[in-house]
Amino acid sequence: MLFARVVDTSRTVAATRSRSTKAAELADLLRQAADEGPRAIELVTSFLSGVVPHGRLGVGHRTLATRGPAASAPSLTLADVDAAFTTLVAVGGEGSTQARHDLVDGLFSRATASEQRFLRGLITGDVRQGALDGVMQLAVAEAADVPVAVVRRAAMFTGRLAPVSVAALTEGSEALTAIGLQVLRPIAPMLAAASPTLAEALVADPPGWSVECKYDGIRIQAHKRDTDVRIFTRSLDDITQRLPEVVEVIAALPANALVVDGEAIALRPDGRPQPFQITGARTASSRDPEHLRRETPLTTILFDLLHLDGHTLLDQPLAERRALLQWLVEPGNLVPSVQTGDLGAAEEFNARMLAGGHEGVVVKQLSAAYSAGRRGAGWIKVKPRHSLDLVVLAVERGSGRRRGTLSNIHLGARDPGSPTGWAMLGKTFKGMTDAMLAWQTERFSELAVADDGWVVTVRPEQVVEIACDGLQRSSRYPAGVALRFARVVRYRDDKTAADTDTLETVRALWPEPK
Repeated sequence: MLFARVVDTSRTVAATRSRSTKAAELADLLRQAADEGPRAIELVTSFLSGVVPHGRLGVGHRTLATRGPAASAPSLTLADVDAAFTTLVAVGGEGSTQARHDLVDGLFSRATASEQRFLRGLITGDVRQGALDGVMQLAVAEAADVPVAVVRRAAMFTGRLAPVSVAALTEGSEALTAIGLQVLRPIAPMLAAASPTLAEALVADPPGWSVECKYDGIRIQAHKRDTDVRIFTRSLDDITQRLPEVVEVIAALPANALVVDGEAIALRPDGRPQPFQITGARTASSRDPEHLRRETPLTTILFDLLHLDGHTLLDQPLAERRALLQWLVEPGNLVPSVQTGDLGAAEEFNARMLAGGHEGVVVKQLSAAYSAGRRGAGWIKVKPRHSLDLVVLAVERGSGRRRGTLSNIHLGARDPGSPTGWAMLGKTFKGMTDAMLAWQTERFSELAVADDGWVVTVRPEQVVEIACDGLQRSSRYPAGVALRFARVVRYRDDKTAADTDTLETVRALWPEPK
């Protein structure tokens, strides 16, 4: 199959708002992929869901921004892209950077202009044609002539749609209904919606809620079968070998087979959390795990039980799952919580968690089932949100769908002690609408004072209101800190650069950067 067929379908799907029309176009392509075998089905499903099934390719925006001229006619096949991505993942060691450049050059030189755009979006996670998992599930159901509910449930248990698509198109409905929770195979985790206040989150009659501490650690899903233990991340990556102390906690639980949901976090001796970057660096490191556990020990915190000795518990209410979890887990490994429907009690618990250095709380319905892979009203996170008035110091040229715009903005706070008068606190493109992108492209072109082809430096005049979740330590910026999860609220034309927040003000909001 020509890769251009995938790209053309993506373009067609992007041009329509009708979910049924999108699904029909995708289903037609899936049927064609089925004629070429399971791997083609897997690749088409993944690529049109915006997923690279090969893993991390090690290719960034800068590498992709400097590719050569496009091919005049399609010749690239789906198998060619598969082979190139497989090779990119395997590249390592001395000379790997140049090797990746050469591989990308070779791939892009064979791609037409539209194929190059799609490849950029795919590699950078910026495929946006409205065909992500929801619509792809409809397409798989239509292509295989199976109920969409069966597709959705199978995808929940596998954590990825591609293998479900292969099963549906090669074996049919019976193969999908046979898919269930399998110990040692991760499932998509349940996610929490967000609320700005406890009053808005706590809407059920008492005692219908479990109010739990929200740890700022690494989400883990732990599986145990006899002596075999596996630890998976939120993105379903296997990190078992990196976390020996977590493995020991799970191995000691009194069960032959189980699946639990929780967090791994680095805590200080007084029980307060270490900065998130310390936990993140520890769990991401491939250095000697025994050395790392001595240097940065991790604490295992568990908050849900999904399977116990042959019984899958996803459809059971949280109250039942929690009772079993409390029987299994030592108090030091169980998430702190209070069961209440009283706002005052919930706020008192939240205040204690915040005073302990944690992010806030998650409010969970005691009657709710575990909705794997979904974000809904059953879990609601509540944590402080702050907004800052900052100035735009520079802006980066957009890529993928934002190609041709000025997109990612560099954020600065006033800093009288800095030679420039500004302290850069990070970058963001989150929260920008298409109209905002168009406006800021024109605005920052007017303010531009330098342009290296990628970053456009601007006069520090435009004020922007930024929401964020806090600070984190950063060696990248002279101030030593950066904003966490910064997103644009609005541009403030009613304020001048002299009205922006200072670095001192920012530090005062978060005296212990995460």
